[in-house]
Amino acid sequence: MLLLNKLLPILVLPLGFTLLCMLAGLVYRKRLLLWYAALVLFAFSMPVVGDGLMRFVEGGTVRLPVSSVGEADAIVVLSGIIHQVEGAPLGEWGDGVDRFEGGIDLFKAGKAPLIVFTRGQMPWQPNAIPEGELLAKRALLLGVPQSAILLTAKVGNTADEALAARKLLGESKKIILVTSAFHTRRALLLFEKAGFDVEPFRVDYRVDDTPDVTVLRFLPSVEALSKSDTALHELLGWLFYWLRSFI
Repeated sequence: MLLLNKLLPILVLPLGFTLLCMLAGLVYRKRLLLWYAALVLFAFSMPVVGDGLMRFVEGGTVRLPVSSVGEADAIVVLSGIIHQVEGAPLGEWGDGVDRFEGGIDLFKAGKAPLIVFTRGQMPWQPNAIPEGELLAKRALLLGVPQSAILLTAKVGNTADEALAARKLLGESKKIILVTSAFHTRRALLLFEKAGFDVEPFRVDYRVDDTPDVTVLRFLPSVEALSKSDTALHELLGWLFYWLRSFI
């Protein structure tokens, strides 16, 4: 099921959808499908589109200061921020390093007595170290006491993280949920459904304040396509869990 959840969205995201249209156009000799594929790829590769979609799922570009966050029973830091490479025993940081740093900042500010790391590990990577274990070691190096660090069971996605955190902490607990801004709404939905009182702490913003509109904003780039892909993936996640709530 996890593998299907990871693979199926690819077919409707810009790059996968473009490849499907191109393949159909070649097989059925429909030039219109080829032009349509090129148009879709070009549109979602424009910075003005990629940034717009990302800004929508992030819900703005204002990161709140730690001082504005209320106290809670625990701080929960979601996985998805470390690349495991040979020669780096604690891994190397990915784009979401702000999740870890935000969680540490909140803990050191006394916002909660516990910090929880999720032991993210994909089933098809059995030899990988669960990410939370690496984050816990990094937290120890920064002065967080061992007694304040908790690890969930192994998890594969955000839904697993919410359920594992509930099993670890129990229901009706107030938590500060630290994750990337674009991922916050979906994570908030799942953790609230798991029974938590959640205060989100958005980090890892992917777009700047609204830039000046220039011709460069309409020229395609790989970075813009990546933002479009990430934002649309989140929108599909919202739709999936929204529909699932009615089943």
